[in-house]
Amino acid sequence: MTRLPSLYVSHGSPMTALRPGATGARLAELAATLPRPRAIVVASAHYLARSPRVGGAAQPETVHDFGGFPPALYQLRYPAPGDPALADEVAQRLEDAGLPAAVDTSRGLDHGVWVPLRLMYPAADIPVVPLSIQPHDGPAHQLAVGRALAPLREDGVLMIGSGSITHNLHDLAAGYSAEREAPYVQPFVRWIEQRLAEGDTAALLDYRRQAPFAERAHPTDEHLLPLFVALGAAGEGARAQRLDAGIDLGILAMDIYRFDTAA
Repeated sequence: MTRLPSLYVSHGSPMTALRPGATGARLAELAATLPRPRAIVVASAHYLARSPRVGGAAQPETVHDFGGFPPALYQLRYPAPGDPALADEVAQRLEDAGLPAAVDTSRGLDHGVWVPLRLMYPAADIPVVPLSIQPHDGPAHQLAVGRALAPLREDGVLMIGSGSITHNLHDLAAGYSAEREAPYVQPFVRWIEQRLAEGDTAALLDYRRQAPFAERAHPTDEHLLPLFVALGAAGEGARAQRLDAGIDLGILAMDIYRFDTAA
């Protein structure tokens, strides 16, 4: 089976599902270039746990984990099947790597999962397994999670980390918009792109000290941590390709990254 890349997607606001804009176009274009996965594992910024948890539902529910949005958004569903056998395999691979994991058969698909997948694979006919992140354990832990699961890519599994390259919702009230972009967004975006292009994993793991405006771009870690899952799943020396999907609301950089294993 053809080896798949791993991906990092910025899922943005839940409204991306109704107003996909450039993000929807880039995600659809990306999906069209990939071999069809037999299943998808998504590490979402909205699935948080103290230790790795793997969604093992046979038919995971579409979770509307947000409030205050138009009624039409709550009517959307992403009825993709789950894959309990793959969930068990994911948990076992993590266990074998010294990362104790458990399967949660009640876990549904939060908007960090179903919003981008609905734009990539609208037929919802590919099995999906959600994977938690551990915000208290930092980037190196997430990199190790990704590396433990890297062999799945050889077996037709698409590994995705879903978060946001910049994510400071406190700035929603600061008057930023498409016409007035937050000044920290572009410097942070460029720094991430440069470090990935250089393969400087050490600097990326230390991004909170080294990246410009790291605390403004990410007051908390959870939306950048899925990047490290995707990076780890690509293996050593992975090649990163950035897809620019614009800036949402003047504060959310919607970058998408494709990671291909080095030849």
